[in-house]
Amino acid sequence: MAKQKAAFDEIGYWSEIKLEIIKEYAAAYSQVLSAQRQARFEHVYIDGFAGSGLHLSKTSGQVVAGSPLVALQIQPPFKHYYFIDIEAVKVQSLEDIAGEREDVDVFHGDCNEVLLERVFPHVRYDQFKRGLCLLDPYGLHLDWQVIRAAGQSRSIEVFLNFPVADMNRNVLWRHPERVPVEQLRRMRRYWGDETWRDVAYTTEAGLFGDIEEKASMEVIVAAFRKRLREVAQFRYVPQPIPMRNNQGAVVYYLYFASQNQTGARIASDILNKYRDYGMM
Repeated sequence: MAKQKAAFDEIGYWSEIKLEIIKEYAAAYSQVLSAQRQARFEHVYIDGFAGSGLHLSKTSGQVVAGSPLVALQIQPPFKHYYFIDIEAVKVQSLEDIAGEREDVDVFHGDCNEVLLERVFPHVRYDQFKRGLCLLDPYGLHLDWQVIRAAGQSRSIEVFLNFPVADMNRNVLWRHPERVPVEQLRRMRRYWGDETWRDVAYTTEAGLFGDIEEKASMEVIVAAFRKRLREVAQFRYVPQPIPMRNNQGAVVYYLYFASQNQTGARIASDILNKYRDYGMM
């Protein structure tokens, strides 16, 4: 039977900027970890929503390397690579890209389960293992338990997509009582508990009773940054950057979170370099 051809996702220029950010940081990260001599550090790359490994640029119409291929091209190389996707056709493409390489593991499944059960346990701090993990879902498809496990591991730092477009479209309505239960469940899963409600809405006294006001997205983004530090226990979480579409609307915020001060400084410099891209 002939293999099914992978359907490449079309990506906007903001996603190409994200790939540049990942490329720049991954190169610096691998350089620093490879240069360590006082301990036998082994650094790995983890991609929780890896896709097919290739994308189609909406800007140029050309095929561009996705994050797995970007990572595989980094020099000096990572010790190991873990690519995960839930779609069989994309997993097949990743397996074709990996070929016979013994330093690449490709998983077909829900990354929330695969990361917690089959990947993170191999990246232990006490064994001098370190990991760079990209968590780039299209929407509210990530479980907070994954984020917290990365933070508490002390060995894994993350780039994280905070999907504000999905939140605004499906959850953060002006009348929260009308939000479908399933959408509330998705939000709780991503945030980790119900405290997002206290952040997203405030109650003000009005002439005819209490009025529930929706908070600005800037307030919500700041609260999640605080949550990454205080609950997930990442020591360093630079200011995230908004990733905008070609109309200037924010599609998501890109966070970086780490236990390492040097990594946070490098990531912050890279994020600031791209911070105003897409401003109208």
